[in-house]
Amino acid sequence: MSLVTVPFYQKRHRHFDQSYRNIQTRYLLDEYASKKRASTQASSQKSLSQRSSSQRASSQTSLGGTICRVCAKRVSTQEDEEQENRSRYQSLVAAYGEAKRQRFLSELAHLEEDVHLARSQARDKLDKYAIQQMMEDKLAWERHTFEERISRAPEILVRLRSHTVWERMSVKLCFTVQGFPTPVVQWYKDGSLICQAAEPGKYRIESNYGVHTLEINRADFDDTATYSAVATNAHGQVSTNAAVVVRRFRGDEEPFRSVGLPIGLPLSSMIPYTHFDVQFLEKFGVTFRREGETVTLKCTMLVTPDLKRVQPRAEWYRDDVLLKESKWTKMFFGEGQASLSFSHLHKDDEGLYTLRIVSRGGVSDHSAFLFVRDADPLVTGAPGAPMDLQCHDANRDYVIVTWKPPNTTTESPVMGYFVDRCEVGTNNWVQCNDAPVKICKYPVTGLFEGRSYIFRVRAVNSAGISRPSRVSDAVAALDPLDLRRLQAVHLEGEKEIAIYQDDLEGDAQVPGPPTGVHASEISRNYVVLSWEPPTPRGKDPLMYFIEKSVVGSGSWQRVNAQTAVRSPRYAVFDLMEGKSYVFRVLSANRHGLSEPSEITSPIQAQDVTVVPSAPGRVLASRNTKTSVVVQWDRPKHEEDLLGYYVDCCVAGTNLWEPCNHKPIGYNRFVVHGLTTGEQYIFRVKAVNAVGMSENSQESDVIKVQAALTVPSHPYGITLLNCDGHSMTLGWKVPKFSGGSPILGYYLDKREVHHKNWHEVNSSPSKPTILTVDGLTEGSLYEFKIAAVNLAGIGEPSDPSEHFKCEAWTMPEPELPRVFVEDRAAVMCFRPGPAYDLTFCEVRDTSLVMLWKAPVYSGSSPVSGYFVDFREEDAGEWITVNQTTTASRYLKVSDLQQGKTYVFRVRAVNANGVGKPSDTSEPVLVEARPGTKEISAGVDEQGNIYLGFDCQEMTDASQFTWCKSYEEISDDERFKIETVGDHSKLYLKNPDKEDLGTYSVSVSDTDGVSSSFVLDPEELERLMALSNEIKNPTIPLKSELAYEIFDKGRVRFWLQAEHLSPDASYRFIINDREVSDSEIHRIKCDKATGIIEMVMDRFSIENEGTYTVQIHDGKAKSQSSLVLIGDAFKTVLEEAEFQRKEFLRKQGPHFAEYLHWDVTEECEVRLVCKVANTKKETVFKWLKDDVLYETETLPNLERGICELLIPKLSKKDHGEYKATLKDDRGQDVSILEIAGKVYDDMILAMSRVCGKSASPLKVLCTPEGIRLQCFMKYFTDEMKVNWCHKDAKISSSEHMRIGGSEEMAWLQICEPTEKDKGKYTFEIFDGKDNHQRSLDLSGQAFDEAFAEFQQFKAAAFAEKNRGRLIGGLPDVVTIMEGKTLNLTCTVFGNPDPEVIWFKNDQDIQLSEHFSVKVEQAKYVSMTIKGVTSEDSGKYSINIKNKYGGEKIDVTVSVYKHGEKIPDMAPPQQAKPKLIPASASAAGQ
Repeated sequence: MSLVTVPFYQKRHRHFDQSYRNIQTRYLLDEYASKKRASTQASSQKSLSQRSSSQRASSQTSLGGTICRVCAKRVSTQEDEEQENRSRYQSLVAAYGEAKRQRFLSELAHLEEDVHLARSQARDKLDKYAIQQMMEDKLAWERHTFEERISRAPEILVRLRSHTVWERMSVKLCFTVQGFPTPVVQWYKDGSLICQAAEPGKYRIESNYGVHTLEINRADFDDTATYSAVATNAHGQVSTNAAVVVRRFRGDEEPFRSVGLPIGLPLSSMIPYTHFDVQFLEKFGVTFRREGETVTLKCTMLVTPDLKRVQPRAEWYRDDVLLKESKWTKMFFGEGQASLSFSHLHKDDEGLYTLRIVSRGGVSDHSAFLFVRDADPLVTGAPGAPMDLQCHDANRDYVIVTWKPPNTTTESPVMGYFVDRCEVGTNNWVQCNDAPVKICKYPVTGLFEGRSYIFRVRAVNSAGISRPSRVSDAVAALDPLDLRRLQAVHLEGEKEIAIYQDDLEGDAQVPGPPTGVHASEISRNYVVLSWEPPTPRGKDPLMYFIEKSVVGSGSWQRVNAQTAVRSPRYAVFDLMEGKSYVFRVLSANRHGLSEPSEITSPIQAQDVTVVPSAPGRVLASRNTKTSVVVQWDRPKHEEDLLGYYVDCCVAGTNLWEPCNHKPIGYNRFVVHGLTTGEQYIFRVKAVNAVGMSENSQESDVIKVQAALTVPSHPYGITLLNCDGHSMTLGWKVPKFSGGSPILGYYLDKREVHHKNWHEVNSSPSKPTILTVDGLTEGSLYEFKIAAVNLAGIGEPSDPSEHFKCEAWTMPEPELPRVFVEDRAAVMCFRPGPAYDLTFCEVRDTSLVMLWKAPVYSGSSPVSGYFVDFREEDAGEWITVNQTTTASRYLKVSDLQQGKTYVFRVRAVNANGVGKPSDTSEPVLVEARPGTKEISAGVDEQGNIYLGFDCQEMTDASQFTWCKSYEEISDDERFKIETVGDHSKLYLKNPDKEDLGTYSVSVSDTDGVSSSFVLDPEELERLMALSNEIKNPTIPLKSELAYEIFDKGRVRFWLQAEHLSPDASYRFIINDREVSDSEIHRIKCDKATGIIEMVMDRFSIENEGTYTVQIHDGKAKSQSSLVLIGDAFKTVLEEAEFQRKEFLRKQGPHFAEYLHWDVTEECEVRLVCKVANTKKETVFKWLKDDVLYETETLPNLERGICELLIPKLSKKDHGEYKATLKDDRGQDVSILEIAGKVYDDMILAMSRVCGKSASPLKVLCTPEGIRLQCFMKYFTDEMKVNWCHKDAKISSSEHMRIGGSEEMAWLQICEPTEKDKGKYTFEIFDGKDNHQRSLDLSGQAFDEAFAEFQQFKAAAFAEKNRGRLIGGLPDVVTIMEGKTLNLTCTVFGNPDPEVIWFKNDQDIQLSEHFSVKVEQAKYVSMTIKGVTSEDSGKYSINIKNKYGGEKIDVTVSVYKHGEKIPDMAPPQQAKPKLIPASASAAGQ
């Protein structure tokens, strides 16, 4: 089977089978088919029987004619069965024929019934047509009579308006005319009749509802003319005319489509073959971003048909340049959306972006502007980065870099630019110019041939250097002429080779001179020379040398003597200003140097391009609520313009801000992002490579508002009443009036399923309710409404619901209600629907809903209303008010912010709840940004008012003030004043009747409204303020107060806000006026408003009330001060104290009494300051009235006396005094160190010690491990804590806490594994905790524990070693012949061994020397009959296994009669330790 693809147009086509033919034809076809099948079956049966008979005959013949009985019986049975089968078959055929006959009869009966029905329907239609024809004839006769009665000449209601537009824009002329018969309108241009057929598509003429329009599509300069419209009917003729002025904005270039800016987009070169219908669903808007940020411009759309393999083409344009994907931009198109993403914005990306969807069906596009502000500068005040970096004229070692300057509206002017280069593949940026270049162009030299480079530029002003620009595209240092010299040489067959032209020039040796030397770039800083290479040039690489000469000098100087030039271009710097130069170029290769080229004409280094002149007149016109169209005249001198910068300023501020951050190339710009209702001024600067022009003249002040347009469509069409022949309709006003008041509404009607709409009212109807007459009862109708203002007729509303024309009637009055069984009749007792549901004061959780009463109230008046609401798309309605509200407004609270709700209202009368209103439009519960509320105040005349500001007003906006949401019309109680965007409601005679809820709404805005509840407290406050203004008082900066001076003088004073020269005042004490005297010195400084009275002697007699009264014109003021009882005693005591202080300061005294502080060395310092001392003045320190001696006397000339208390402790408690005394008097200052003062000192010392505390250190002792913290001073009275694993440690046998003056310690006795962990020492200084921590675990604990074990063993050995307890002197003197007995006590565990030595030699025991040891501790050595030979050093060694000691005793023997030697008095002999190892060795 072959597969055939069905074309798309065939897929939509519906293919039909033969079922559309009539029943009889279908029956005949079925009958023919059945007969054919029957004949076929009969022939097949006959052939089958013949075949079986022949088979039987042949079998009988083969048997030879002899058949047995059994066989004969079997043959007869088969024949009977065959006969029975034929009978059955014939009966089936007969039954089938009968069934077909019955079916035919049934279908024939149905056909006759259908024919009868068609005849009756045709007869009914003919009757209807006859009746309709008769009625039309009758109506035609009546219409003729009616037309004659209402006939009138044409009358113009709204005349044509003149327009001034830009070229390629469309303009629409509108006017409204009425008359009967309907006037015929013809349009003329400068008196010539306009013919649409002469210029197809140029003009579009329409006529709707009496409004006639002429639309001129894509107006050009030739369309500037006077256009006239002439309306004519049988009763007369009228005309109106207007001028159309078409202005050009950019020469003869034709923009592709007007998008708010005069930009022409090129036509697409490739158009997809398939036709697509593209509808934008969501569009990107005007976008504001900052450099370095990311942004995505996205549109969602509906593409029909949606083909997976075939799609229209999406094109993105910036201004008029087609964009392509790059490392800065990414594009996506598919899945119903097109997006353009920027990964890192620069000002280069600013511009008008247009998305074009191109297909065979045409082009769908959308445009919006992207603004890119400067990033924050690296240095405050530095300029923004340059932009649009381009590289031109690249060659082997040379390229020209150009850029555009930044806008410096808020910064100081740019002084120059630095150009940086970077070789591709590296990140090493090299600055190309040492000094800033002042123009936006720079030739970069010194490039390496064959390498690629990127460039960037930085701007410089007086504040610093800007951020770098976006890097340029990579450019290769190659000679573009190399490709021109490349030629293709054809060989045999189809082969060819590429060779350079140099290879065909032969063996040229020395090159010829260059030709065509000229200056291609001239500026004040450099001159760029260009030339053509020599011909022939030879195969060898060429180099060039440039020479310059001052005109008239005759000498030549080589410019590039150090570096040869390989490119046919070179930038010559360092030219003297004001002098002319000539240049020549020489070419060279390895064979030699050519002759010089021809000399150039004289060239002078100067700026060829100058700064442009300022643009001309600047005009600003309205565009939208947040944008303004600014256009200006081009400057007179616009050499090489790069574009324009536009600045704006809020009127009256002089704070200019840039509107665009990249120069625009056209003289018309739409400034976005403005504040609605604010007034702005604009100016323009022209920009070229040299710099910026002066600012243009400032534009006129313009208020940001939307331009005048036709109104939006009405909505919410509701059926309010119907009597069977007419319907009363209501609707809601358009949300936007188009900037002009709405003049009225046009209403159209049509019956359901009819195509044509019929005009209801030929003239506009102003109210939003209208009764439509002449309707047919029982018919269904739909309606649509259009609003009209000065700009024309707006778009009509969507068709209404289908309304059935049936009477809303009540039952007969005499019919009791109980007998009324029809539910529809019962409903007629109840009221109709409320209508015109509107909302105001939409806030985050509440809104106010208003509605109008039903037109049809039922059988009794409406008594109240129920309000229902629900979330959008939710099913169940929720009733807001449980009881009916009689008002036609209700505040709905407790809504959820950000959710959308719908509402309805049900009216109630005595018979029940009526039909609910139409469901309102969805309302988003969310406060608008910048929502303002009504403010209450009092003006300068004392009038109470409520005020409201709205910056979103248009020319058509109006303030509507309401009380209880009913429009205020009482001129006797209220007055409304509106100036610009501010409106005030004045209360003429405010009283309790004015209490209530006041509201204000502003039409033609996005629901701007507010309310204010004037309660009794607020009214009382406003009336009090009003009374103050109407009955003025002198405002006081300060009420009456007192001030006590030295000598005990008391000053009473007050200060008024302002006093005129004519102001008067009085001082009253205890109801008695006092005047200026020696006792009461009174004065007033009217310049400062200070009134004062000074009393030199304040005594007990001055108790009472002090009052000052001021009069200044009509204003007055009074202030009182009551000094009675405790208040008076306080003043009196203070005055006495100041008087005594004055007397005290006449002699030596303390300027500052004793106070204390803590030094960095943790010493308490007592300090006082003395004054008025002399040499004879005596200063003393006393403690507890006892003279406190100090090392140095205080120096009274310094005025500061100090007493240092080192290492403060409780022994320093006491009363410290400092005394001053001389012949003029004495003074004493006392400070008691005890109680809280002492505690504060300890805390202050803790602060110093805590800061100086050392890290915790580990010290091992025989008892255990000790943690120590050294500090400048420590005492047990400081608040310290030791913690183990963040748990506080209390002193115990296992952990002892203590310290000395230099440190605090924690002794861990007999440490175990449980003692591992983190230890913290903290000292509290009253505010902060100073902590030191040590982690005593792991290796630190193991090392400390091992050391402790060593110390413990050493201590045990020291305790048990052999030692001398006492008894031996160090020197013994004895006379010869005497007996010397040296006795001592020893100790050791185990018992020590005792050995005596003489002169370090063992003593041989004998009768002369004897040693005695008793009880292992009493040792004695006896020398009997001492001789001189016994003199010497005797030693005793006491030792056991733990060690011992050696004690030396010097024995001196003198003879009888000799003088006893002079020797020092004997002392206890000092032992020398014997270590355990030594003792063990001895053992």
